This record gives sequence, C-alpha cells and structure tokens, in this order.
Amino acid sequence: MEDSSGFKNFCRMSAADFEYLLTVIGPKISKRDTNCRSAVPVRDRLAITLRFLATGDSYTSLMYLFKVSKQLISAIVPEVCTALITELQEYIKIPHSPELWCKIAQSFNERWNFPHCLGAIDGKHVVLQAPIKGGTEYVNYEGQYSIVLLAVVDASYSFIYVDVGCQGRISDGNVLKNAKFFSELCAGNLHLPTDNALHGRIKPVPFVFIADDTFPQQNHIIKPYPRNKEVDSKKRIFNYQLSRAYRTVENAFGILSAVFQVLRKPLLLQPEKAKLVILSCVILHNFLQKRDTSRNIYNPPGTFDMENDGEVIGGGWRKEAGEFTSFLPLNKGAKKSAVNAQEIRDEFAEYFSTSGCVP
Repeated sequence: MEDSSGFKNFCRMSAADFEYLLTVIGPKISKRDTNCRSAVPVRDRLAITLRFLATGDSYTSLMYLFKVSKQLISAIVPEVCTALITELQEYIKIPHSPELWCKIAQSFNERWNFPHCLGAIDGKHVVLQAPIKGGTEYVNYEGQYSIVLLAVVDASYSFIYVDVGCQGRISDGNVLKNAKFFSELCAGNLHLPTDNALHGRIKPVPFVFIADDTFPQQNHIIKPYPRNKEVDSKKRIFNYQLSRAYRTVENAFGILSAVFQVLRKPLLLQPEKAKLVILSCVILHNFLQKRDTSRNIYNPPGTFDMENDGEVIGGGWRKEAGEFTSFLPLNKGAKKSAVNAQEIRDEFAEYFSTSGCVP
C-alpha cells in the first residue's frame, strides 16, 4: 500500500505503521492454506479489521471490498482485535511507581494549571444490539443495550487505564466501584505519591483524580462544587480550573468516536466481541498518538479543543463526530462526600484563589 492520503483515510495511519503492525501481530493472525481454499493473507486480515474500526462499514460492504465472505470476516475481526490488544498492551499502562505518577501530575500542572492531578476519570455507555441470549442485564437507563467503557486519561489525551464490559444495567454510581482501578485505589495499592502541600500552601493534600458529578468524591477523587446560585467566587474558580483539566478525557473520548467510526452507531456485535472492538480502538488511539509517523494523521492541527482569552474553541473532532455516536454519558446524580474529601477540595479552591491563581 502506498503512503497516500487515500491510504491514510482508509486505515487512519501511515503505511509505515501499518507495516509495523504487520510485523508485530502477523505471527498471531496468519493462517495456513488448506486443500479446500487459500488462507486470507495477513495483510488483508489487518486491513479488513482496520477498515472496520475506521469506518464502521458493515460486514457485507467489507465482503464486496475485500472479496472475503461475511462469515470469515466475522471471525477475522475479533481475532485481529485480540492480537492487537495482546501485542500492544504496553501502550495502555497505569503507572507503577510514585515517580511515574509525579510525571503525570507535573504534566497536568504545566499544561492545565492543575497541580497534584493524576488523571481525569470518565465513563460512557457503548450501545449494542440486543444480545442473543437474554440480555436484560445490559439494558441501561435509556432502555438501550450497552456495556460501559470506564477510563482514566492523562494530560496528553492518552488512556492510562480502561475497563470495558460492565453491563449497562449496573447503576452508573456503581460502575467505578466495580472496577479494579477503584478497589486498588481504595486499598492503597496504586503506589501514589505521598501527600504534600500545594505550592505556596502549608496543609498537605493527596494527589487526586478529577471527575464529574457521576462519581463519588473521595480523598483521591475530586469533582466540581454543586453549580447553584449559592456558589461563591472561590468555588466558581475551582470549578473552572477543574473543567479545563477535565477536557482531557472529554477530548479523548471525542477523538475516539470521531476517528474510529465503528463507535458512531450501535455495535452490531455480541458483548464479548464488542469489548474486543472497543479495547482495540482505545489501544490504537494511544499507539497512533505516540507514533511519529502517524501522530499528525490521527491528530492533525486543530483536533483538540483550544482556549483563546478564556474562550473555548471546539476541536475539529467535534465537527467530525457530529451528533452520531454510540456513546451515552453515565447518568449523573448527587453523591455525598466524606468530610475529609470536602476539606481537600476546599484546600484546592483556596490554592486557586491565592498562590495558584492563573492571570
């Protein structure tokens, strides 16, 4: 395949990175010829899968494009997705030391003026077709079938943790609690940095993950103050600073569905295969962001939201994605916060109104 604009649009990456993926997963997806028929070449297997992820084309359309039966395509796609997930798993890796966490926190502070931030948490319902067997456990608050994609994103729009597959019926407030990430966080097993004071302040505070109203506020998870008429200027400033940093995860999800158009409409797959497709898209998102030869193809200038004199200018992904997506937001609801968690948020609010005030 030539490295032309047509190829880039076809696979959402450079020809060089397509060849790289071939070398990485080729041995995992190659098949031998039989007496009855010739095996589909490895190159075609990868191209079929990338085309499916990039466009969401039906298996029937792919059948005419690649001259491969729908039945075979339905086997190729999950097989290649599994290989991508296995061989590229290093591209989604949660930090395993305080030093690595501190690098993320430093990046959030430098790029978004939000110190002590280890990541932005969000989740989406990914709409599916009705499962073959039963499926009531997948019915979400909108009455649609779905599984949940829960993610933590760093300051550069890359996913550092994902959990896919929680049934849509599970209350959105319990989605995080069911994730391994949350249990490890509560158990103190994430090797987070030691609490210390924000710049210019005295009181030590923990390093935190930022979230929206969907999630419970805890010592290591902070969210905005309730938006009502009683909110004072200090709390409004805090909410503004948090919302700026929180755009990282909003943009990451937006770009994901804008580029991988398979996520723009309900996935016509059973839950286990849908999970493979979603994970593959997330891993390819990180892979393409980190590859010099594909970064500008995946994220051309103007892709992300920008800010000009306090005004947010929507990124190109918003126009690209339009109104069509299989993502539904998690259902938001008021959550009570522990007293200590409220005090931590108050200390951040004090910081942003004093020594951390952005000109």
